[in-house]
Amino acid sequence: MSFSLKALEYEQVDRLVGLLNKQLPLHGCGNFPTLEVTLEAMVRAVKSSLKEQSVELRDVRLNGSAASYVVADSNIDTYNDVDLIFGVNLDEADSFKRVKEAVGESLLKLLPEQVSKIRLRSKMMVDAYVNKMVKVAQGNDCWSLMSLHNEGGCNVELKFVDKMRRQFEFSVDSFQIYLDPLLYYQSHSNVAMSKTFFPTVYGVSLYGDFEEAAGHLKEHWIDTIQPEEIRGGGLLKYSRLLASGYKPLYPAKLARMERYMCSRFFIDFPDIDKQGEVIEKYLAGHCSASRGTVECARTCYTYLMVLHRVIEQSTVCLMSHERRQTLRFITQAACACLKQANANSSSGASDNSSSPPTSPSFSPSKKNLKLNLNLRNNSNTSRNQRNRRHTNKDYKSRVSPTARPFIPGQQLYQCQS
Repeated sequence: MSFSLKALEYEQVDRLVGLLNKQLPLHGCGNFPTLEVTLEAMVRAVKSSLKEQSVELRDVRLNGSAASYVVADSNIDTYNDVDLIFGVNLDEADSFKRVKEAVGESLLKLLPEQVSKIRLRSKMMVDAYVNKMVKVAQGNDCWSLMSLHNEGGCNVELKFVDKMRRQFEFSVDSFQIYLDPLLYYQSHSNVAMSKTFFPTVYGVSLYGDFEEAAGHLKEHWIDTIQPEEIRGGGLLKYSRLLASGYKPLYPAKLARMERYMCSRFFIDFPDIDKQGEVIEKYLAGHCSASRGTVECARTCYTYLMVLHRVIEQSTVCLMSHERRQTLRFITQAACACLKQANANSSSGASDNSSSPPTSPSFSPSKKNLKLNLNLRNNSNTSRNQRNRRHTNKDYKSRVSPTARPFIPGQQLYQCQS
């Protein structure tokens, strides 16, 4: 498939400049200080370190929800994280090692001047500030990812890509914006940008047609190509789009697309522990911006119920007891969110002071991504519950209310832990 370049308009370039100049804190472990850096400073530091490590760099692109934020008009005013793609050559045996070294060196350069760097090494910086590392080198995939931790949930993900078979999931997140022309302009031009004078910055939609994908973003449509290639996490993003009010562009394709995504989700995450971990991490990354609020708990609840519905209706690759086990976990997680929303709402109604509501008990931290209700342990008891079905004729009348799927918007205040 061919991808046509589209020159961004002035308003879009101006939004891109504001994004690159925004201060974003990167939080380290232990006694390592918080790095208050702009995205522009981060990109320049990484580019410089890659050059020092003799890693060939083709270009730098903005990707994901941040790129959609730049392309969209006022109907999208936020983004979950920042994805930066560095096109590099990873053919040599030690390429991945040199990329990791470059990231550590760039973090060293971004430390405040008053911090002593005598005993610090790049490996220590990677251990302190990187909360996720991925390396893929097989077939048509050769890339690595390092995610820099932000406690607010807006992580900076650095992707170093030689080749990647699939770089997007849906048309609304298929945009990539080339940053090199803007960085060059800011380094060599003393003339301020205006509507009549600004650098030519190109964007591309990997979906195919840039204008069509931008229309989907504006009208909140869901569409994709070759859904069988979407990885397991695509199901989680698809459910979030549905929960956010997006609708399938072609409803006739919906059933086939959902079956593909459910099948891939259970292939990539085959047991309940892995499923629970990836769902908890997804909640941590997409609800933490409003963590501690009733809105956060309700958002997570709505999302989980949409995910429950999609899995219940479209899963065809599991045995019935495995499917019930996953659905029970999601139901119990949604119950935890609902209980927290009720608790925060009651706390806010009874307290006339300006103190904020307590933080949700289900919010995972960086080091402890566990729900406080021991949801996985509850799910692992499903085998004993299934055995009792065969011996207890009154099982259905005695089952706990929490085992029933919730209906979004229904006021269920009697959830049992």
